[in-house]
Amino acid sequence: MKEVLVIANRTLGGVKLLEAVRERAAAGDVRFRLVVPQTKPSAGLVIYDEAVREAAQVRVDLALSAVAAEGIEASGEVGDPDPFMATMDAVAVQRPDEIILSTHPATASGWLRRDLIERIQNATALPVQHVVVDLEQEGLAFKVTLVIANKTSSGEELIAHLKEKAAHGKPHLFIAVIPQVDGSGNAPREARARLASMLDRLHAAGLLSSGMIGDPDPYTATLNALELFRVDDVVISTLPGERSGWLRANLLERVRGATSAPVEHVVVDTRAPTTAAPAV
Repeated sequence: MKEVLVIANRTLGGVKLLEAVRERAAAGDVRFRLVVPQTKPSAGLVIYDEAVREAAQVRVDLALSAVAAEGIEASGEVGDPDPFMATMDAVAVQRPDEIILSTHPATASGWLRRDLIERIQNATALPVQHVVVDLEQEGLAFKVTLVIANKTSSGEELIAHLKEKAAHGKPHLFIAVIPQVDGSGNAPREARARLASMLDRLHAAGLLSSGMIGDPDPYTATLNALELFRVDDVVISTLPGERSGWLRANLLERVRGATSAPVEHVVVDTRAPTTAAPAV
């Protein structure tokens, strides 16, 4: 069985890249290995290295889920931030038969400005198929929703809302971000537990989803995610009214002022209904 190495980052989910993978898969006797180099944030934007790596892992998870749904055999991993080194590392370990490299158009691609295709061809002597994905013109093959939640992350109202969104239009991907609670040594562990519980529920509902924990400040966590991912809309889930610190901090208005993407608000009341004590 031939192995095809796919190198892509922000262009994952692009229509032309998916078409290239489907076309190669249709030829039969092939499996794919996806490598996603970590994205370097924009100059001046502070995002922790762990968040950058987790964002790349989210891309890997969602891409593998999407192609698995089409019956395409694939595996994947996060690679070195330098796309050339990420490719060379994968070639040394996997020894693929060919490479598919996906980039933005030349005017917007840092990879092409570094002559990445020619360097990989010269270093590997492998056939390299270059797929140009123009997201500004084509968009993604999937609708992508960013979901920001914490204590309400597994609430029935939120899960039902996401299921309803996925029921209409083109295929849907969900990226969950759970901000850590500041001031607690157990914050990362608690956030990961909430994330795992939420993803379990989304997967059980048949929704393609992945996620990561974020900055303790929900506004910063949201802005970081908007920098790291291309999304169609944002869903922010909170507790009701004054019980929500996020609402008291005007999170919805601040996020709406920072992005052109639609921002939806889902209220989840986590309190169990009270019942009267039985008579004795």
